[in-house]
Amino acid sequence: MDFSLSPRLLDLQQRTRRFILDDVIPLEGDARQTSHGITESLREELVSRARAAGLLTPHASTELGGLGLTHIEKAIVFEEAGYSHLGPAALNIHAPDEGNIHLLEVVATHAQKGRWLKPLVEGRTRSCFAMTEPAPGAGADPSMLKTTAIRDGDDYLINGTKWFITGAEGASFAIIMAKMEDGSATMFLADMDQPGIRLERLMDSLDTAFAGGHGVLHFENLRVPASDVLGEIGKGFRYAQVRLAPARLTHCMRWLGQARRAHDTALAYAREREAFGKTLGEHQGVGFQLADNELDIQSSRLSIWHTAWVLDQGHKGNLESSMSKVAVSEAVWRIVDRSVQILGGRGVTSETVVMRIFRDIRSFRIYDGPSEVHRHSIARKLLAAQH
Repeated sequence: MDFSLSPRLLDLQQRTRRFILDDVIPLEGDARQTSHGITESLREELVSRARAAGLLTPHASTELGGLGLTHIEKAIVFEEAGYSHLGPAALNIHAPDEGNIHLLEVVATHAQKGRWLKPLVEGRTRSCFAMTEPAPGAGADPSMLKTTAIRDGDDYLINGTKWFITGAEGASFAIIMAKMEDGSATMFLADMDQPGIRLERLMDSLDTAFAGGHGVLHFENLRVPASDVLGEIGKGFRYAQVRLAPARLTHCMRWLGQARRAHDTALAYAREREAFGKTLGEHQGVGFQLADNELDIQSSRLSIWHTAWVLDQGHKGNLESSMSKVAVSEAVWRIVDRSVQILGGRGVTSETVVMRIFRDIRSFRIYDGPSEVHRHSIARKLLAAQH
């Protein structure tokens, strides 16, 4: 692997960094933020600024107006965007839209791309991905899917309940995973403003970083025409892997940016704050925590870059993305936790941004598969491997 960055990518990294510092971080105290994410007004302002800077939806293809970034290039840009909790929304690379854009580019028909993907790439709409269900339905185990799709003439009728659906409030459309009569799964595209879809409530959660919060959706005889099936009937689980392997990794990229922000905040404080006759950083207990943070940042970045390289070679990268998901989600948690400890009282109050990062980042060890599920998957692949 060549770890050097091309002049083009270095320029893009610096442009993104300056944009986050100059245009995004000043809005972090904006009142248009709620316990269920930013308001549409704030999102539109952020998107407008990114559009003016030429940084909107950089992962989309150039044909759609993006920059056509490779996975390695995404790793560079997404980490910089993640330095602010508002950065991913500004660049239109936040979950679930980032993963949905990737999936639609790969699977959707030309007509579907014009109807749903193009406005999404342009930052004019948001979307949601409806797969997770309350018990006894699908969670970490997608095969437990309970939402059903039954053929009715030229249409399908969808019934079921989904929950923890990120971005549900205010989303223009949903990608819905449903079980077919033969037990297979299919993905369906559906506008959110039609009969048969009901947003029952928003769920209170530790994190408040996602536009549209996390919602509970109920589908009651939702009629979806066959033309709005995403991809082929019965291939929903296969398409989920097309979406999830890269999406796990982009989560890692964005959260590494947040962890780096927490570390930088703690490092600046450790350089200035004095106690017992010297700065905090000169005390071994604090200095070692800063060193461990740097070790975790470096190992996380290398894990992300390697998995991105694997994906860029055209491999599925399921094993590598699982390993990165576990390693990075647990490393960034350690980084932010140490940063809180170094900051002391400042770390557990809103005097710095670190308290918010701490609250937001805990969920990452659960999103896109808990660490335990990925460890189980990794072990299974190891045991099945033939040498």
